[in-house]
Order: sequence, then structure tokens, then C-alpha cells
Amino acid sequence: MFRNVLAATAVLCACVTTAEAKSRHHHRQSHYHHHHRHSASHQAAGRPRAWCGWFMRGQVGSDPGPSFNLARSWASYGSNAGGPQVGAIVVWRHHVGKIVGHENGQWIIQSGNDGHAVRTRPRSIAGAIAFRRA
Repeated sequence: MFRNVLAATAVLCACVTTAEAKSRHHHRQSHYHHHHRHSASHQAAGRPRAWCGWFMRGQVGSDPGPSFNLARSWASYGSNAGGPQVGAIVVWRHHVGKIVGHENGQWIIQSGNDGHAVRTRPRSIAGAIAFRRA
């Protein structure tokens, strides 16, 4: 009889522990998804879907304004750099970045919305429409 009560108690404890763990996991998951949705909606309010220009606005001394969310707008920013050089803003029709280095014959570009992230990596400058000095 004692063994049956002990076994039943052990099974009951295991079920309660499993249910609590599932509840905690569900709570964490719900919290994560709620936080993720909140972050996404918060970002959507300030950051456009194509956000490389928006990112660049924060990389220059004085924010030139929301019209520079459009990558192509950067072709008229500052002064003509006369070509690629470290420190220049490089502008393509649909992307903008800053040249932060030159290694092994490749320009190292830092830009936002590069694969949905801020990245610093070698990029081809083929097709660039402007090189600007801030």
C-alpha cells in the first residue's frame, strides 16, 4: 500500500512539474513574441522598410532629414568626393553606405539594411552613382 501511494505521489509531482515547465515556457514564448511584435511596430514607426538611407542619417554630423531615407537622395549630400576613398559616402540607385577601409584591392563598406542588418564588409562599387564627402 505504501509503495502505491509513493508511486502515485511521484507521478503526480512529475505531472505538476511538467505542467509548470510548459506554463513557464509558454509564458516566456508569449513574452518574447509580444516583445518582438512591440519592437517591430516601434521600429516601423521610425525606420522605413528600406532603411539604408535612414541608417546613414545617423552616421553623419547633422541629420539631413527624412527625404534622405531614400538612398538616391544621398547623391546630392555634401560635396563631390571625386571618386571612392575612405570616409566617402557611396551611393547606388537603391543603396547607400560609407567607405570605411580599403583592403586587398576591395573597398570596405559599412551600411544599414545589408541583408537586413548593419554590416561592414567588402562590397563592389560597381554601379555606384555618386561618391560624396560629408
